Amino acid sequence: MRIITDQYDNHELPFKIKISFEAIFDYLEESERHDLIQKFAHLPELREGFDDFELLKTYKKEIGQLLETLFPSPLQQNEIKSVSIPFNFTSFKFTKRFLQILEDAGDDYELKFRDFEESKTFIMACTFILNVCYGYNLDFKRPYFFDIPNKKTGQLRHYRTLFNGDFMTVKKLENAPDITEEDYLQLLDNFDDISLWKEKFPLNSYELKGFGIMNLFDVTQDEILTNLKDNLLAKNDNSFFNLQTNIAHLFGEPTIKFGFSTYDKDCNNPQSKDRYSYNSFILEQGTLVDCNNFFCDGIIQQLFIEHQLIAISDLETYGKNTGCNGFYEHLTKQGIKSVILVPFEMNSNTFGILELVSPKKHILNSVSANKLKDVIPSFSIAIQNYTEAYQNNLEAIIQKFYTSIHPTVNWRFYNAANTYLKHLEKDENPPIIEDIVFEDVIPLYGQIDIKGSSIARNNAIKQDLTYQLELAEDVMATAYEDQKLTIYNEHQFRIQQQLKNLKRSLKTGDEVSITNFLKRDIYPYFEHLKTINKILKDKVEFYEDKIDDKLQVVYDKRFKYEQSVTLINKKLANFIDSKQVEAQQMFPHYFERFKTDGIEFNMYIGQSLVQSKNYNELHLNNLRLWQLQIMCEMENIVHSIQHKLEHPLQVASLILVQSNSIAIKFRMDEKQFDVDGAYNIRYEIIKKRIDKAMIKNTKERLTKPGHIAIVYTTDKDADEYTKYIDFLHNKGYLTGTIELLELQDLQGISGLRALRVQVNYLQTTEKISFKDILEVLKN
Repeated sequence: MRIITDQYDNHELPFKIKISFEAIFDYLEESERHDLIQKFAHLPELREGFDDFELLKTYKKEIGQLLETLFPSPLQQNEIKSVSIPFNFTSFKFTKRFLQILEDAGDDYELKFRDFEESKTFIMACTFILNVCYGYNLDFKRPYFFDIPNKKTGQLRHYRTLFNGDFMTVKKLENAPDITEEDYLQLLDNFDDISLWKEKFPLNSYELKGFGIMNLFDVTQDEILTNLKDNLLAKNDNSFFNLQTNIAHLFGEPTIKFGFSTYDKDCNNPQSKDRYSYNSFILEQGTLVDCNNFFCDGIIQQLFIEHQLIAISDLETYGKNTGCNGFYEHLTKQGIKSVILVPFEMNSNTFGILELVSPKKHILNSVSANKLKDVIPSFSIAIQNYTEAYQNNLEAIIQKFYTSIHPTVNWRFYNAANTYLKHLEKDENPPIIEDIVFEDVIPLYGQIDIKGSSIARNNAIKQDLTYQLELAEDVMATAYEDQKLTIYNEHQFRIQQQLKNLKRSLKTGDEVSITNFLKRDIYPYFEHLKTINKILKDKVEFYEDKIDDKLQVVYDKRFKYEQSVTLINKKLANFIDSKQVEAQQMFPHYFERFKTDGIEFNMYIGQSLVQSKNYNELHLNNLRLWQLQIMCEMENIVHSIQHKLEHPLQVASLILVQSNSIAIKFRMDEKQFDVDGAYNIRYEIIKKRIDKAMIKNTKERLTKPGHIAIVYTTDKDADEYTKYIDFLHNKGYLTGTIELLELQDLQGISGLRALRVQVNYLQTTEKISFKDILEVLKN
């Protein structure tokens, strides 16, 4: 007979527990089973009761035989049942099925209730006494569940418990005070006041005698369906994407994956629509297919026309029977062997398919597909919620980032809209909105990048995690020193191992794994430690004080790093935005900026951008000089706020010079300007790769803290910018000599050169007048 002793640490109860099988003996007497009564006559304590739980081991054979009447052989493989001592949680005499479940769970599994509030055990026992001894009807019952893993299948199964207390009695002892109506009413209003309950029900003031029967019922499918529906109907950003585990559990097969794809409802050209599809296995992202050639006639009829679920249990057989169509070939390339397709109507124009796939034959079939019937209505609502939320997010992003038109080019959009309306008035059907293209513009690109931002961010994460682990180790070390329990020393060792791995290097996923380790293996001990004594309570509370309430991690260095990046970006963005107002007054030009780890910005200038002004190359020169001057000032801004940065950070600046004009086009689908034409793409490629450029024949990066690098291709550009540098050097913006550098070839790009010059920090710069600018441009 297997015995599982109390799995919880809190043993304070209002009654003494005496295990007794008197109810069994009474039944044997009624049944005139004198042979059995005589068999156990030499063990009167089995009937009279005992409080030494060690006797369960001593008499486990006899107790097992005595309880056979409650555990008939025909039900041993069917029922999940055991004898359990209430409020003590010691269990024994398990049915064979229960024993098999525990064996499959593995040696490290502890039979504990899910989300059980151990601190409420005393109050639960008191309400039991109030009901049994005083005739009240306090309903403190709630469903209790065991989550028991199966190591063989990899599944987590869920069991609901039902406790039978018919074999127990409760007796009031001499030291138990009487409970009056006034006491009862006072207790009703003070559920969480444990001291009051202990006053009314002193420790060991009652006697609980007998035993209980605990029955378990497998509710795994119900739990899975509930969780699946909750995930489906939850209106949050991640609910639709948290279904993978739920669906795998529903079918009892971890290899099952799900996706979702959308199609034109008329099925002429079904296509995966990026706007709504998620992880589709049928169609590649953005792929257009001819429905009649891609799917077989049966799928077209059953899925697209009749809107009926389809299950293919053996894709290989399906392929042979249908001529290995595109649908079969695409799934086969992905290693898929069985599939279920569930159709959904989304709106008048769009048709959706829920896709369940498995790399195993026959796992998904028409029988298992019936498991979806209970959740298909929830899926329909979830898909509707998902598409509405997705659409709302898209519109919000478009409104925020893409639809605002720069004032410089407003006129061009109004002209296009006016032309469109004129065509409508003439009933020209269908009118086409004209493309917005600006030819012959010169681009200017600049960036101020926070150097080593990735390294700084990782170092901040590493420092926070290290400090958190050190705090946790200190708690466990104090607990071991105070309590001398080896388990605390073992947990201290495990924390030290985490620290050792972390100090060696921070890998992707370490942050999540360490946080999960603490939550799963360490935190459960902390709640208990707080109840032992003040020293341990103070240690745990000190740890908790250092943890961010929302994130549940130490968030000190990371917070300081992010605050520092935010402060730099905010200062630079506000500054360049204010300066742009002045620059637009010199000559209108297109401007856009982006916040990254620092600031980057694009400018375009040229005659085609303006309607009522005459453009001259002088305006380009002026804007280039303005850009260089502003970069110097922004460098000084970052330098001036170093003392305000919680996390010290440096920046490096870069300017890309383009001499040849390009064309830019407003992309209607993307609602933003982009370069137009294959020739102009080279400029965009350089922009994306230049910040990683290295100086030729060295291992040194071009960008350098405290310096501005100016990348160019022609001698004319170098001569022009050398004049600007000399001018700004004279005005106190720059210092040192100019470095003339050749750059190593980038992928597909060669022949780039650069000027690099040092920014002058902490020096008073001379104000530059418009006359000064004209003078330098003239020269």
